[in-house]
Amino acid sequence: MYTTLNIKTEKKLKKDAQDIAKKIGVPLSTVVNSFLKQFIRDEEVVFSAKEYKMSSYLESLVEEARRGRKNNKNYFSTPEEMIKSLKN
Repeated sequence: MYTTLNIKTEKKLKKDAQDIAKKIGVPLSTVVNSFLKQFIRDEEVVFSAKEYKMSSYLESLVEEARRGRKNNKNYFSTPEEMIKSLKN
């Protein structure tokens, strides 16, 4: 037995979701039903369908930290060493 679910959402969000659903060959109702089934099964909500992508700024910070660690710069053996350096 089926029922109708009425929700309010932004027009652009609905349109974008419909476009992507169409692109992958399923109706939007299938996407929503899949989400609801996953929500029931896992009892959790996942707010991103894609892997996290770092900003270019964050990527540069990570790369700088990697270079520093490789050259033994800004590398701490213990959390206490790090805290001590922050206080100086």
